[in-house]
Amino acid sequence: MSFYFTLVLFLTILPELAVSLVGRQIDAGLDRRGFLVGASSVVVGTTAWVAKPQDTLAADRVGIRLEQDILNLPPPSSASEFNGVDNTYFPPFLEGTWDVTQTLIRVNTPLGLKFVGGPNADLAIAEKTMTETRSQIGVPVQLQLRYVPTKWGVAEDRIFNTQARLNGFAGKTVVASVSYADVGGSNRKSVLALGGTENDPLETTITYFKGPAAQKSFLIAHGAENLGDSSWTGYEVQRSIFALTNQNTAPPITTDTEYIWKFDKVDSRSVTGQLRIASYLNAQNDKLYFEARNRAVSLLE
Repeated sequence: MSFYFTLVLFLTILPELAVSLVGRQIDAGLDRRGFLVGASSVVVGTTAWVAKPQDTLAADRVGIRLEQDILNLPPPSSASEFNGVDNTYFPPFLEGTWDVTQTLIRVNTPLGLKFVGGPNADLAIAEKTMTETRSQIGVPVQLQLRYVPTKWGVAEDRIFNTQARLNGFAGKTVVASVSYADVGGSNRKSVLALGGTENDPLETTITYFKGPAAQKSFLIAHGAENLGDSSWTGYEVQRSIFALTNQNTAPPITTDTEYIWKFDKVDSRSVTGQLRIASYLNAQNDKLYFEARNRAVSLLE
């Protein structure tokens, strides 16, 4: 198997892993709190209160996306409104570093198998991808995830979490480095000018793998609905560009992935939650993009 085919298969599977999640927060000075996520649907992260209301997706529609069979890609967020500090801000109860066990419980291809066959809609790749993905159902993955306080809310430590997820799902160390990148809606200069710190997370990351490959991930849409002090639902859409960094002339691969979450705080020691991960085709490289009509081609829970 060529390195490029292996990379395509690896990067097709990893962004889509949806999970049931159980964990504990680690804090040397505090009691450990359980981070408990039910296996009935899915799991994980969140997006909470933001500086201004978001017009991307009506708040009362966010939770419904955890149940719908057919999902349409949300429109881009109006990042310019956030003065360079746009991000996904999580509920306060997710602050901290967590020991996490993630387990894939369900996989679906609502538009048919051919839509997950990579840029050229290769049925052999689609079958291999789904066989490999389904083989991970019920297999727990151990990792740590971190959420940190900022002036604007609790944000995901994307450097720490990106590395933890990719290494955890691969079952070995595949990441060489992760760093933040400045973009108009989320950049270090604006964060510092508005009272933030050098350590505050940004939206965009660049990942270099130990093999000759790199990935740049952008946050292109997000939204949330606060359901009270102890319940929250939200989503974000990430666009990732994967490219080989050696002399190989294979073109970059662009993927669009939506993460939809619901979290409920049970008590000071535990949280339950759901996650659904939806993958969409991209106009830049997918042969069946127009046929998919901005509908999700795979759903993992």
